[in-house]
Amino acid sequence: MQFDTLIQNGIIATATDTYASDLGISGGKIVALGQNLPADAASHVVDAAGNYIIPGGIDVHTHLDMPFGGTKSADDFESGTIAAAFGGTTTLIDFAIQQKGQTLRNALDTWWKKADGKAVIDYGFHCIVTDLPDARLEEMKSLAGEGVTSFKLFMAYPGIFMVEDALIFKAMLTASDSGSMICMHAENGGAIDVIVRRALAEGKTAPKYHALTRPTTAEAEATGRAIALAEMAGSPVYIVHLSCSEALEKVREARDRGLPVYAETCPQYLYLSIENFDVPGFEGAKYVFTPPLREKWHQERLWKGLAADQLQVVSTDHCPFCYKEQKELGKDDFTKIPNGGPGIEHRLSLVFTGGVHGGRFPVNRFVEMVSTAPARLFGLYPRKGTIAVGSDADLVIFDPNLEQVISAATHHMRVDYSMFEGIKVKGAPRQVLSRGRLLIDNGKFVGRAGHGEFVKRQRYSLQ
Repeated sequence: MQFDTLIQNGIIATATDTYASDLGISGGKIVALGQNLPADAASHVVDAAGNYIIPGGIDVHTHLDMPFGGTKSADDFESGTIAAAFGGTTTLIDFAIQQKGQTLRNALDTWWKKADGKAVIDYGFHCIVTDLPDARLEEMKSLAGEGVTSFKLFMAYPGIFMVEDALIFKAMLTASDSGSMICMHAENGGAIDVIVRRALAEGKTAPKYHALTRPTTAEAEATGRAIALAEMAGSPVYIVHLSCSEALEKVREARDRGLPVYAETCPQYLYLSIENFDVPGFEGAKYVFTPPLREKWHQERLWKGLAADQLQVVSTDHCPFCYKEQKELGKDDFTKIPNGGPGIEHRLSLVFTGGVHGGRFPVNRFVEMVSTAPARLFGLYPRKGTIAVGSDADLVIFDPNLEQVISAATHHMRVDYSMFEGIKVKGAPRQVLSRGRLLIDNGKFVGRAGHGEFVKRQRYSLQ
């Protein structure tokens, strides 16, 4: 057998196994696994000695080239996917936003045009639903048959994204019938809106009030309500960017009852806290995203939730806005600060550092939450999310001992600050391959824009 690329001497780590093996790639697929595969049968040989070989990371929560409040997120599909590749992510699922009155297909067409010819890694789309008359329900079913098998709804942001419970319930019934996943932004938007208006009336306009006006109770209540609606509809539900212990408890209780309830958290909730707002002047705007940062004690509860499979996935909610000119739009009113932060590049290193080196879980659990679980939940497995003959050769040669200090001075995201500035991580990619093509080689980008392809996803079937 001839190989386009042969990776030798590495330790393969999947969600279930860790073992020494060589790995042969041909035609963008993994075609051989075994000891002592012949180097003379390969056009290119990579030595992975001392490193793990893991399936490429899958980030199922990003917002690239997204319009928001008169501006748009700072990374487009080229810069954002280059940064993702540097961090070991080889597939992402972004959010196409349906405007009021727009068809879901038109929303997806807009995002396809944003990505086409720019993306460096493979991609799919969720569709954010803001308007769902009965005619759109059939459209949801149609799109599910074409590989767009997940839809996001908001319980927050009244007048912009927030939808009523009846619409959520109808969407969940449709998802149950069509094999789709409903992703929920779970916060009680109506109550939060009242709290926000009171804060502004009292002259509380600084960035920290973004966090202080969005209590954990509002997140927990909405999480419980989303789960109840999904249970009535017989639908799976995926809670996005879960940030606090109270909401996690709602998920844990549902999963203990055997319900198909899943949730993600993000590195910012594992590493940052409301104390990050205690910086001079307007600097706290760098930490304005939703749900907001919580008290520090929530961090360990989330780590434990990951270890115990109460949380299944770590995604980034990557939605970067530059501090200068963009975040500063809200200098006199925290509600006008563009919501979001940059994180697509450092997800794997942060989770590996805090989780594996932190002694909280083994490397296999790390692989599961950054690659395999998102692949299974969102219809990408086994094409992606694992290392097996026949799977895409989306691979990361990951050095568990490579140390780096996160900094805006060295990251590849198109944004002028880092949420994780100065944090030292241990464990990072050496090489990154997408469908057998080398994208990152020891700190250098060697891929090309347009390599990334749209991936049609399977229907939800996870038991």
